[in-house]
Formats: sequence, C-alpha cells, structure tokens
Amino acid sequence: MEIFDDKFRSNKARYILQCTLAALSILLVLLSLDAMSNAAVIAALGASFFIAFTMPEAQVSRPRFLIGGYLVGVGAGCLCRYLSSVPLLTQLPIIQGFSYVVFGAISVGLAIFVMVITNTEHPPAASVALGLVINECNYTTVLVILVGIVSLCVIKTLLRPVLKNLL
Repeated sequence: MEIFDDKFRSNKARYILQCTLAALSILLVLLSLDAMSNAAVIAALGASFFIAFTMPEAQVSRPRFLIGGYLVGVGAGCLCRYLSSVPLLTQLPIIQGFSYVVFGAISVGLAIFVMVITNTEHPPAASVALGLVINECNYTTVLVILVGIVSLCVIKTLLRPVLKNLL
C-alpha cells in the first residue's frame, strides 16, 4: 500500500500550485466575508473549493452546479428553518422538542431531491441547507453564502488556464 498517489510523483508542482491557489482563493473570500459568525455554513464553501480546485473539469465543478446547488441548498434551508419555528408544526408530538433536528433532516432531503431533479447536484450545498436550519438563516448569512460561491466561480474561471484535474 502506497501513501502517495501515483499522479503526485510526476506532477508535484501542479499539486502544490493548485492547492496553494485554492488556499489563497478561499483566504480572499473569507477575509471579505463574515466567516466567523457563519462558520458552520462557511465550512461547506471549503468543500466546494476542494472540488473546484482538485476537479476543475468535473461536472460538479461547473458554475451551474456550484451556484445552482447553493441556491437550492439556501432555499431548502431557509424554508425548513422557517417551518421549524411555526408553532402549529413544532407542537406535533413527533416534532416537539426536536424541531431543528427534524427540519434539518428534511432540509437535506429536500435539497438533494431538488438538486437531482434540476440537474444542479453539488454535495456541499446540501450541508448548507442543514447549517441554515441548525444555526441561523438571515439575510447576512444568505448573502455570505451566495457571495462566497459566486466568488469561487469567478476565481475558478480566471484560473481556468492553469487548473487541471488532480483526481
């Protein structure tokens, strides 16, 4: 069993370059956004940066999937966060005391369903739905998420000539 990927041996510079570009790119995004107050949701952006910089040619790395997936995740998360605070629903015996857990699970299932039927699958965006239910869904958080993912798409587009699939 080998520790290092065979492709790494012949492409060390490419791996180092792309991982450094990913780190610098997310640094720029995090410095410009209120990342600390939205840590759970921002973590999903880290996964998206991984995908975009290690698999830039993959379908899941295209703007339609990045932005579309996050729009779906945000929509599902905000909807379920709202539903988790509706007294009529939170008083149901099966939900009482567990509304964030129940609606968090529903938000992930809903996000996955809508992404699949709209062809906007982006796995980290499903975690955004959960993060918005469990943490907080407000205009600032939503703006941070959307600015972050659009920034990623712009950065990836600008760096397209130097990015190659590492996986």
